[in-house]
Amino acid sequence: MIRRPGSIVALLTALNFLNYIDRLVLSAVLPSVQAELQLTNFQSGLLATIFLLGYFITAPIFGALAERYPRKNLIALGILIWSVATVCTGLVHSLPMMFVARAFVGVGEASFVTLAPTIINDVVAPEKKGRSLAIFFLAVPLGGALGFLIGGFIGKNYGWRETFFVAGGPGVVLALTCLLIEDPAQKFVRAKTKLIDAASELLRIPMFRLAVVGYCAHTAAVGAFAFWAPSYLVKEFGMRLDKASFWFGMITVVGGAIGTIVGGWWADRSQRAFTQVTNETPHDAEHNLSGMAQLLKICAIGVAVGGAAAFGAFASPVPMIFFALVFVSLMGVFLSTSPINSVLLRSVPAEQRVSAMALCIFMIHAFGDLWSPPLLGQLADLLPLRLAMMTLPVVLMLAGFLWWPRKSALRQSLPQAQLRG
Repeated sequence: MIRRPGSIVALLTALNFLNYIDRLVLSAVLPSVQAELQLTNFQSGLLATIFLLGYFITAPIFGALAERYPRKNLIALGILIWSVATVCTGLVHSLPMMFVARAFVGVGEASFVTLAPTIINDVVAPEKKGRSLAIFFLAVPLGGALGFLIGGFIGKNYGWRETFFVAGGPGVVLALTCLLIEDPAQKFVRAKTKLIDAASELLRIPMFRLAVVGYCAHTAAVGAFAFWAPSYLVKEFGMRLDKASFWFGMITVVGGAIGTIVGGWWADRSQRAFTQVTNETPHDAEHNLSGMAQLLKICAIGVAVGGAAAFGAFASPVPMIFFALVFVSLMGVFLSTSPINSVLLRSVPAEQRVSAMALCIFMIHAFGDLWSPPLLGQLADLLPLRLAMMTLPVVLMLAGFLWWPRKSALRQSLPQAQLRG
């Protein structure tokens, strides 16, 4: 059995790495897929939407199932589903079958992303939560970047179909490793409420609501940018697809990793002045509210910097300036990864954390990147691509505005703290 917190974090981080490879490898070979299946930009954007439909619709279901079954079993099942579906993506020859394959990739990933952070939150000491979540979510830029690198290299040398075979194969084997995790059930209080009632109760928590609303705008911009970035480099600057995927992947690795690590360090440092929160501490205690406000400020600053740099990147006339500014943008965008997930987990009672993560996933995709890739594709069919991409910095700035903690949210939360503290 795997019992040590560090080993559990390491295993789940490695699996999250595979998660984002399988999620973003399609973007690296998208022009080749478009050419063979004869897809418009709008139809190509729908591939991201279909993936997310499977992803966010089933996230609350996995959250509910975790109240009855061990989380490690559900995670293992999810990894197996997404890996097999990724391999099947390389076998399809029509748009409808591509939709089916990508939908099942989303179903499998929903289980992992909903449940893995809650296990980390339960096994890691309070003073290390920000750092541990930063390590876990470091797989977002690194795994996504490796998806671009694998897609660019395999797609150029062997073909776009083989890319999915390489990306999906390891997960089929590694899914079984999750069964060795010692699931800390003693820290997991099983809720008995219905999904709709639980969602309604969670959305009445001001800090949770503030975090989720800003996260929706953040996800819309990041999802559309990640999906269309290689295609933008090919169409706007005339780069070869493999070269565009390689350099965008490398920029994502370095910029995303720096932003995620700094964000985790900054999050932990910002909390030194506040009492550490444990499963026994009331979630809405006054010190906890002040701590979460500091975390939301980090998120807001990060996306504001990211949005400004992204605007300059899309206005740049040459690839070198584009990559330099995208590097800065990605650092800012990924700065929020650890802080925002800390807020999501700290803003709700311990027995509702799985439901909170599931609801957050549902919300950020339903109101975020479910619609942004096809909408951006539709704009690109009607307008110059550069002009269409300029909408993304605006949405990032909106995320910063929404995340900035307001006194009204704190005032609404303080009566709860006085009642429960």
